[in-house]
Amino acid sequence: MTAGHEPRLAGKVVLVAGAGSSAAGWSIGKASCVTMARQGAAIVALDSQREAAEDAAHEVEKAGGSALPVQADVADPAAMQAAVDAALRRYGRIDVLQANAGIGKVGGPEDISLEDWDRIQQVNVSSLLIATRLLAPLMREQGGGAIVTVSSVAGIRYTGYPHLAYSVSKAAVIHFARMAAQQYAADRIRVNTVIPGLIDTPRVAKNVARMFDADARAASAARDRQVPMGRMGTPWEVANAVAFLASDEASYITGTELLVDGGLTGKYA
Repeated sequence: MTAGHEPRLAGKVVLVAGAGSSAAGWSIGKASCVTMARQGAAIVALDSQREAAEDAAHEVEKAGGSALPVQADVADPAAMQAAVDAALRRYGRIDVLQANAGIGKVGGPEDISLEDWDRIQQVNVSSLLIATRLLAPLMREQGGGAIVTVSSVAGIRYTGYPHLAYSVSKAAVIHFARMAAQQYAADRIRVNTVIPGLIDTPRVAKNVARMFDADARAASAARDRQVPMGRMGTPWEVANAVAFLASDEASYITGTELLVDGGLTGKYA
């Protein structure tokens, strides 16, 4: 922020769905909460785990911001309605949705169960429909707003191992945002997607060693080598992209994707 200028998100209320971290450390959701709070936003930190939501809210408050922790399953319409109602009681408005919640399970067409497939689609895709139905009317009445979905490079290319249900759901996230952007453009509701590449998060640290059949340090080094820039990204680098698309600085940007991948998707092999 430049001296003499107010923060880019001053006066805005941001609902971060998937605000917590699955383990100690910084997830994309938690880093986004703190990043946007530092830029002036009040944060509704929503997570399926109460403790994770409270942890994210605590970090916002440590950074000098205001936060409301809310526990809700993003795929449960009633729970999301209650979360939105709580946010409105506290802050009176919601200007931005960051749709960050996501789950996955390794497996190809013959491996993934229908039960797991359905649950992954519900959390990663149906949740967008639920949240948009709740928030678009509010944003329209307020004169506009922003929805920032979080996809993955897995939604646009094969990433080297079978992750079918997750990959298909993340492709759907991108297309949902493109379609919603067209419908809501006249209402001044912008809808965009951030596409992270290989990001060093607690969830990745927990799972990546299994994928590479190596210890955590060797697995991390292998991931680093996959990226043209020579390293995985940080949650903060994704959070900065989210904050930009959430802000009025992106006022003429809608229906598009912002890759945060260190050049990964442009790589031939």
